[in-house]
Amino acid sequence: MIFTIDAGNTRTKLSMFETNTLIEQHIFDNSNLEKKISTFFFNYPEKPVVVLSSVINMDQGAMTWLQKNTALTIITHTTPLPFKNNYATPNSLGIDRIVLAAGATLLYPNQNKLIIDAGTCITYDFVNIHEEYLGGGISPGLQLRYKALNDYTAKLPLLQLNNIDYLIGNSTEQSIHSGVINGMVQEIDGIINEYKATYPNLTIILTGGDTLFLAKRLKNIIFANSTFLLESLNLLYQYTIENGKKNIS
Repeated sequence: MIFTIDAGNTRTKLSMFETNTLIEQHIFDNSNLEKKISTFFFNYPEKPVVVLSSVINMDQGAMTWLQKNTALTIITHTTPLPFKNNYATPNSLGIDRIVLAAGATLLYPNQNKLIIDAGTCITYDFVNIHEEYLGGGISPGLQLRYKALNDYTAKLPLLQLNNIDYLIGNSTEQSIHSGVINGMVQEIDGIINEYKATYPNLTIILTGGDTLFLAKRLKNIIFANSTFLLESLNLLYQYTIENGKKNIS
């Protein structure tokens, strides 16, 4: 049994795996993490195997608790990877992006792979057929776009994500929804098309909190998997074990 923890910008996701099967998943906001994590593991008296990926400075109490009470593996920039990292600034590459690229490489070897993570930000990560990570892109996610319109204007309201079926908004609120949602869909489809024009036989993976909302709106054929980062953590941990390169921090 392996537990994976993805500490994101706004939420922390904790999952349990039996081999490659996701058994259960829990999502917490990032407040009082030590209490939430320790409460979850209370039902597991032996030191569980935990694999952690974090893009935040994780609560020190939670980190100390994990180090003391679990067999903890922290994914870092020194963790052995199944791809060659050709990023110009490899130590600045987000751990979440590294994990996603690793999972895609292990699941779809010898293919061109584009991983799109639609969360607080949208990240695009590309691994080519030679298993070389080349980079990608970062842009604001849905909630950031709504918030930016409110924060940086005098009168535009802060709206919550809403299902729409129109292009032309005939009110300020409808216009915001149209601009944010249709704009993001056109961005993602457009970027996918650019990659496909350069890299044939492209495998596209969409993940992150807004996966289901966006997947049904995209024209391109994709693999939609909202738990892909957690699954990639599990795969990357097994990769390090199988290659005799376990890196426990």
